[in-house]
Amino acid sequence: MSNNRTRRPGDPWKNAEAVFKPAAPKAPAATAPRPALPNAKELVSLRIDRDVLEHFQSDGPGWQDRINAILREASGVDQQPGLRPDELNAENDG
Repeated sequence: MSNNRTRRPGDPWKNAEAVFKPAAPKAPAATAPRPALPNAKELVSLRIDRDVLEHFQSDGPGWQDRINAILREASGVDQQPGLRPDELNAENDG
């Protein structure tokens, strides 16, 4: 047996550094593609005030569709191209 060998094959400092080295960042998971169906509804969870919910539910079934219609109007999704919701007025009716 040779006397040139050390009892520890690796450097303890480097071994400790390797253990506490931050892990490499993982690639983000691929997101699911959006549905290709036109006018498809998407299930979401939405927190709204209790009184707002009661207002829409007071007219009976269809309250989710009424909320959707109000949000479409407020966001300007169905409006004429080029007009923002704050630009809409009676002059733009056509």
